Amino acid sequence: MSEITANKTALVVSAHSADFVWRAGGAIALHGQQGYQVHIVCLSFGERGESAKLWRKGEMTEQKVKAARREEACAAAEILGASIEFFDMGDYPLRADKEHLCRLADVFRRVQPHFVLTHSQKDPYNYDHPLACNLTQEARIIAQAEGYRPGEPIVAAPPVYLFEPHQPEQCEWRPDVLLDITSVWDKKYQAIQCMAGQEHLWEYYTRVAQQRGVQAKRNVGIASGKNIVYGEGYQSIFPRVTEDLA
Repeated sequence: MSEITANKTALVVSAHSADFVWRAGGAIALHGQQGYQVHIVCLSFGERGESAKLWRKGEMTEQKVKAARREEACAAAEILGASIEFFDMGDYPLRADKEHLCRLADVFRRVQPHFVLTHSQKDPYNYDHPLACNLTQEARIIAQAEGYRPGEPIVAAPPVYLFEPHQPEQCEWRPDVLLDITSVWDKKYQAIQCMAGQEHLWEYYTRVAQQRGVQAKRNVGIASGKNIVYGEGYQSIFPRVTEDLA
């Protein structure tokens, strides 16, 4: 990897250990191919609310579920070409304190991301997701502060993109970025298949990717010649600063 590409980084903050796969697996794989070093933080293993299949096996403990979820997430991250770490903050409920906030701010400082992906700001079906979004944004602000751990390099102002929630209309999520992930769909689907504990979502998120692909193709126009089949949607938080509107 050249010096230029070695300095490209991205950060993904996932509430649970499978969220990053369903919602941002294409972006992770695509930017990995472009030379980005993508780092994933899983705040929770999703051991209580998102592991029903594992619990139904019987003779299961929370530690066994966490171990299984960690194994799935690590396998998926490897396929997507990303590094990963786990905060193990609990699940249903997921709760954050000052220590967790500063820990995430330290990850921002360490990674120095060029962009950040995380959850929607609202989700009436899963309060862990907005918490992850709020924690990410506050950690970003702290990591930008000169007075936080003086002497360390601060974070600039990486754009933050909110990936697609399971129920976008109820979450007031509206995509303004459509990412073509056709070239890396095979990798994303391979990563999806690592999530054995939530096999019921494999087909659902395939349909989501196809729908966003159709929308992306329509927005670039047939004349572009781009054969977009699969896509991911994102909602930006901050304005784009540019000298070129093309």
